[in-house]
Amino acid sequence: MQVQNDAPAAEPAAEGELPPAIVKRSDGVYFKGGATGAACQAGVNQFFLAGAYFAELDYAVFIRMLYGVGPELPQNLKDQPLIRFADRVEPFHAQRRELYKSVRIVDGEAEYYFEPVFFTVPDLPPQPARLNFDEFVADMWVKGIRFGIDAPAVKATIATGRVVRLIAARKLNPTPGRDAAIVEVSQSIHRSNAPREMANGRFDLHTFQNRFPQVQPNVKLLRKVPRSPGLRGYELSGIPLEPAEPRDVELSSVAGAGTLLEQSGGVEYLVSALEGFISIDGSKKISIGPKIISREGVSVRTTGNLQLTGEYEEFGEVQEQRVVEGGNITIHGDVFGNIVSRGGNIALQRNLVGGSTVNAGGNIVVKGVASGSVIQTKLGEVVLGRAESCIISGTRVVIGEASNCEIIADEVLIKSAAGCAIAARRMEVGRAGPRRQTEMLLFPLVPVTTKYDLAIAEHTERAGRFGAQAQRFKAELDAIAGEPELRNYLTLATRVRKQEVTLTPDQLALFQKMAVSVGPSLRAVGKLSLSVKEAKAQETVALEQAALVRKQRETVIGHGRCTVQEVAGDTIVREMKFNPDLGAAYDRPPKEIKTRLRGSTSGVAAIFSGSSGTVDWAANSPSLPPV
Repeated sequence: MQVQNDAPAAEPAAEGELPPAIVKRSDGVYFKGGATGAACQAGVNQFFLAGAYFAELDYAVFIRMLYGVGPELPQNLKDQPLIRFADRVEPFHAQRRELYKSVRIVDGEAEYYFEPVFFTVPDLPPQPARLNFDEFVADMWVKGIRFGIDAPAVKATIATGRVVRLIAARKLNPTPGRDAAIVEVSQSIHRSNAPREMANGRFDLHTFQNRFPQVQPNVKLLRKVPRSPGLRGYELSGIPLEPAEPRDVELSSVAGAGTLLEQSGGVEYLVSALEGFISIDGSKKISIGPKIISREGVSVRTTGNLQLTGEYEEFGEVQEQRVVEGGNITIHGDVFGNIVSRGGNIALQRNLVGGSTVNAGGNIVVKGVASGSVIQTKLGEVVLGRAESCIISGTRVVIGEASNCEIIADEVLIKSAAGCAIAARRMEVGRAGPRRQTEMLLFPLVPVTTKYDLAIAEHTERAGRFGAQAQRFKAELDAIAGEPELRNYLTLATRVRKQEVTLTPDQLALFQKMAVSVGPSLRAVGKLSLSVKEAKAQETVALEQAALVRKQRETVIGHGRCTVQEVAGDTIVREMKFNPDLGAAYDRPPKEIKTRLRGSTSGVAAIFSGSSGTVDWAANSPSLPPV
């Protein structure tokens, strides 16, 4: 039912008063193609405030022309003098406007409660009505919501007539721009002591490349990537939200002697001005000179952190917090930083102080003193002259003198140890004792064999069951075979079969009658004989399985041993269990090694506890049921 409004709504502006950005024709309503967004907004505002709305509004084109956001215009509308966005202009009657409620705005979102609406007509009950998306846009505009209406959601809600509280419009946050950046151009500088480029295009001046490359004149080294502006956002009211201005960077800030700035194709480059070697000085500038100024060693001022693909030999020092990563690494100077090898050998010709050496697969040798350091190889041998307050792990560890260290390996050989905590499958210590108030702790590593023990017990118990079963069947068999009638029949049958006795016809008849009489007993004897064989066979299989698991258990236990030639002070030897199924016992993080070796072991009985004498312990398998 159509209800007319007694008070006519304000008519839209007359043709002579149309906003300059809008053209109204019989075939539709248009924006002028060259009109600015502000002009389009002013024109739309004039219509809406005059009590009109745009029928069959194309909201995507509407928003694109007003604010320049959203999907691009269709191809048939691009670069046209007139851009159609609605079919016609209709009056927005006051009675229709009353159907639209207020909105709730929170944190840039406009929430609208869609519910059934009704016309109020005098002397008639309320008449049902339906909302209209085009009217909704006009009403929201007048209420201050001039941007960000979720057209598909609103249209769908109106079409279905659902009762729902909907986020009908959202503001658009500005999109940040991109900061200017400096990127490498030359492959030569990529393999130099130039700063490592980070993901954001900047340089990490703490991590350089390997060495100083030699370059020819007029070689492009660096390129500036200009900053790019962000995209404007909008409040629900249509007020623009400007993005933060991207940061700029100047190539001149990294241009040193022997370089120059050059423009090519609108791009700014840092170019080599002469032939020479690239270096980076303390002011973070790239310079090119006729020779390399060597600052031997690995430090923040020279090479920074190194990531190498091959062998590496350094004659200088490795300073604190510097990282050298590669394979087959040899350092002739003292090391205060961190050495990481992906494989091969690590050879430190002097001292390792407060740093670390970690090898994924290979040997580690420190000919000097290792102090307050971490030394670990996942698969290889560690050889140290002297170690103080270190955490050491590897397949095999050989040390001349160790003091206050935590050591874990498959095999440990130490001439003299004081105040250390050592765990190994096999360990040989020449002299062991405490260091000041720190006692000497030795832990022979004993694998956990619970699963083998349980399997052996299970197989042995099963063998016992089958053996007892065979004995029962044998007893039943002997009882039946001992019956006089059956025994007489079997004796006679044996003599007849051997032709020791010849039966007369009358005797044969009696013999056959006897066979019928003892038939059930004979069948029982046969069945019991088969049961005895089957039970003994099962017993044999179970015993063989138990023997196989025993061999596996012995292999896992191995030849564990702990020997100390001279105990010179408080020394305690205790077993330490480990699960071989979880990998090598020594392949653990340093903190875990220290915690495990220095943690409380008071609940484990001591193999040896004393201040003098010798230690000679070998792994003994716990007694198990015999096979």
